Amino acid sequence: MRFLAILNRDGGTLRTLDLDAFEARARDIFRAEGHELRVERVAGREIVDALRKAAKRRGVDVVMAGGGDGTISAAAAALMGTRRPLAVLPAGTMNLFARSLGIPLDLDAAMQTFASGRPHAVDVATANGRPFVHQFSIGMHPELVGRREQAVYKSRFGKMRASAAAALQTLRNPPSLSVKLEMGTTEILARTSSIGVSNNLFGEGHLPYADMPDKGELGIYVARTRRRSDFFRFALHMARGRWDTNPQVEIHRSGEVALTILSSHRGMRAAVDGELCELERRTELKCHAGALQVLLPPEE
Repeated sequence: MRFLAILNRDGGTLRTLDLDAFEARARDIFRAEGHELRVERVAGREIVDALRKAAKRRGVDVVMAGGGDGTISAAAAALMGTRRPLAVLPAGTMNLFARSLGIPLDLDAAMQTFASGRPHAVDVATANGRPFVHQFSIGMHPELVGRREQAVYKSRFGKMRASAAAALQTLRNPPSLSVKLEMGTTEILARTSSIGVSNNLFGEGHLPYADMPDKGELGIYVARTRRRSDFFRFALHMARGRWDTNPQVEIHRSGEVALTILSSHRGMRAAVDGELCELERRTELKCHAGALQVLLPPEE
């Protein structure tokens, strides 16, 4: 097969990697399995355009995207609804979608996985038509992302430290929103500090990601915290992957959900796969079952 790798050279891992040596090893791995690999390095500001072009490029069987969850989300948006598989190279900070697919986090091991991998159809969700592979969120998470982006960091670990500091600041002064959720004939009114809508339900006992995003449903997580101490317990449960036993979180599942903001949301934003965007008063979210082909590790 003919692979085209689009690497975000500003990504957390690739920024500090010897890319020449990495590319040489990767080509050897693919050549040994009878494949061809071409690599293009692009700046973060150019990654969306490069991925859109790669999705339409002739003579390409698989598009590989190397970067964080934002890069992978852009790649999924470009390839959604096509028959061309996406290879998810985990070169970001958290790499949540790669974890969901069972891709090794070591880059050389991930390349070996792709060279002998198998295609599989997984789901993609949309928020007012914008695709995402991991999560759409309002409230605390976008606040955290906004605070983190004000910090200065030059490495993956620097970004993690900035995230921890931003989380503490957000927990001290959490946002508050009145919302309406509509799921079929069910309507829920809630006062909340945070809502996350995930592409399939999160698994238990690990970071917040789906065990496999191919069940055709959204996970809707509504924080019911009231006191400051509740927020810290909420964060602790979330960090430990305790969702079903988290008393501060109300969980729903649905193929579609409409989210309407009833209170003032001036100055607030939403986060889509970790990228900030405008928070609209009404957001319609939908799971598109099997809309994306990906490469998974070979079956044992």
